[in-house]
Amino acid sequence: MPGAIYAEGLVKTFGDVRALDGVDLDVPEGTVLGLLGPNGAGKTTTVRCLTTLLRPDRGRAVVAGIDVLEHPDAVRRSVGLSGQFAAVDEYLTGRENLQMVARLYQMRSRGAKARAAELLEQFHLADAADRPVKTYSGGMRRRLDLAAALVVSPPVMFMDEPTTGLDPRNRQQLWDVIKQLVSGGTTLLLTTQYLEEADHLAHDIAVVDHGRVIARGTSDQLKARTGGERVEVVVHEREHIPDASAVLTRYAVRGVGGDSGGGGGGDGEVTVDEHTRKLTVPVTGGAKLLAEVIRDLDTRGIEIDDIGLRRPTLDDVFLSLTGHLAEVQEEENGGTGSGGKGKGRRREDRKRQKRQPEQQEQQDRRDEKKEAVQ
Repeated sequence: MPGAIYAEGLVKTFGDVRALDGVDLDVPEGTVLGLLGPNGAGKTTTVRCLTTLLRPDRGRAVVAGIDVLEHPDAVRRSVGLSGQFAAVDEYLTGRENLQMVARLYQMRSRGAKARAAELLEQFHLADAADRPVKTYSGGMRRRLDLAAALVVSPPVMFMDEPTTGLDPRNRQQLWDVIKQLVSGGTTLLLTTQYLEEADHLAHDIAVVDHGRVIARGTSDQLKARTGGERVEVVVHEREHIPDASAVLTRYAVRGVGGDSGGGGGGDGEVTVDEHTRKLTVPVTGGAKLLAEVIRDLDTRGIEIDDIGLRRPTLDDVFLSLTGHLAEVQEEENGGTGSGGKGKGRRREDRKRQKRQPEQQEQQDRRDEKKEAVQ
């Protein structure tokens, strides 16, 4: 049975730009899906198709058990959306903005006022509640937009890069709000450029590139694909680097994926940073192995300033899946990507993504604001 958010083969084009090229998603009820990908990968277009702001050219989508194409009005009544750009009226006060949204959801006047006051407190906007929004900072506008998306408690929420422009304290506060929503049974699709955010909030992560989902799994599963653990050693004296490298080579795991931006060795090799005197090697074995490495270095009289065991981060995953190395590998494998495209097609797709017309972006923003007040 499909989850609370389900998409199968979504395709969307803008002229000769193929923004979505067969997106498949299935988000179980009461969970968070983090949608990651570089700029232009298709994240926002996916959200707009699922929330009825755009109609896909092909494919099927079901949200909260409702077919998006057949019953768009019913979908709108069942979802909340915080778009990439704050859709608030800058000539109204913060309180008036929230009360207006509540009334559009057909809440009674007293209930609308009470809910607005509650959200203003929750998002730390109470002191500025009666000021025109045009006097708000960018971060305050973002928080107000997020509050407007939560005026009702929808079973399904979409947040498109919700913490962009927020300082670390406000970002943490929003994370707490999201956790409360999900613990109450809300299903959330979250797009973000903050990989720490997806790592912290998402039960499952989908990586999108060139309009396709190219990887899917939990944070731990994706990190494991990048190559397991790394031992990092900082030697005290630079002349000890060769001896330390020889020790670490004994523990290296062969066949581990290439360097993913975190300093890890490629193909089981020890990576050396002469300037910082740091050596890094891919390993398996956890803390037990780390203790063995320390004993081995001590036996050989190699003094160290620091040693640690770390796992790949989502930054490593992101770069390894969508970065330069992945593109080179496609060409070396005969020029075919995961979707069966030739390398010439892939290059042309990347050029088209970069050429996406600004007029279409502006029209999408206008459409989103219109939907927010209808």
